[in-house]
Amino acid sequence: MIPQILEAAMLICFGLSWPTNAYKSYRAGTAKGTSWQFIALITVGYLCGIAAKLTAGTLNWVLAIYFLNLVFLAANWWVYFRNRKLDRLQEHAAQ
Repeated sequence: MIPQILEAAMLICFGLSWPTNAYKSYRAGTAKGTSWQFIALITVGYLCGIAAKLTAGTLNWVLAIYFLNLVFLAANWWVYFRNRKLDRLQEHAAQ
């Protein structure tokens, strides 16, 4: 049980940063300074964690935290693409 608690604690610590990041990015209204490669690597990392759980047969409550973090990352992807669109609109308005 201790390994599950520690894994969950790690996921919660990382996971709490994503809603905060999405909110700050949304408020900023720009994708400048945001790395889609970073978000993609984190997404792949969570998907690998889920795949590890599934292939090892260690299906437990921690898996739910992986999926919750993916939901938070999905929000970051949405904000990123929204902000890219806003950046393009602003560039066209400036021309």
